[in-house]
Amino acid sequence: MIQFQRVEKRYAPAQSALKDINLEIHKGELVLLCGANGAGKSTLLKLIYREEEPSSGSVLFEGQNLKSFDSRDVARLRRRMGLVFQEFKLLTNLSGLENVALAAEIAGLTKQAAHNRAEQLLSDLGLASKRDANPGSLSGGEQQRIAIARALINRPSLILADEPTGNLDDAAARETLRLFKNIQQQDTTIVVASHAVELFKEIATRVVHLEQGRIVADSAGDAAAEWRL
Repeated sequence: MIQFQRVEKRYAPAQSALKDINLEIHKGELVLLCGANGAGKSTLLKLIYREEEPSSGSVLFEGQNLKSFDSRDVARLRRRMGLVFQEFKLLTNLSGLENVALAAEIAGLTKQAAHNRAEQLLSDLGLASKRDANPGSLSGGEQQRIAIARALINRPSLILADEPTGNLDDAAARETLRLFKNIQQQDTTIVVASHAVELFKEIATRVVHLEQGRIVADSAGDAAAEWRL
């Protein structure tokens, strides 16, 4: 589904964020990217959703080189993805339902169709009673579930999550984990960048460890990698 072919990302001649990345992510995997701050986890995610472009090498999505995409191609690409961040980025002037439905309206659904789909998602995630609530009145776990519902509304084939449990207490973090595992079991590909290694290793099908911009362990291709992480 996603291929990195000898990818380098440099922000300045002396500042390399990623070095010689060769990585293939398959449909239906739940991949944990782990490593210290500055290891390159977030940069790798940004290359997938074309927030950034590689300095050299290629990033392919379903066989297509993302570097060749124009702005319309990038917009279509992102409609096939769900993005979840540590900062929930919910609009405080909208209700929970409106936050979720807005993403579908932007993608072209009618307002009624978007609201119907948002209603169903909120019900599935146990948030039916919070449909009219302002995000500021919700707990961290509830806000994260709203953000996940927003990421799911366009029925993406790929979800990218950057530190999705960073602002959550343990109970809310584990609730988020259960949601991700349920989504992955529906054959959705998920790539998570997180410091919460022990937590996400419980559900990840694969663990990729980065250090100083390089992949130093990958449990998909190295039977010993898991215990070294």
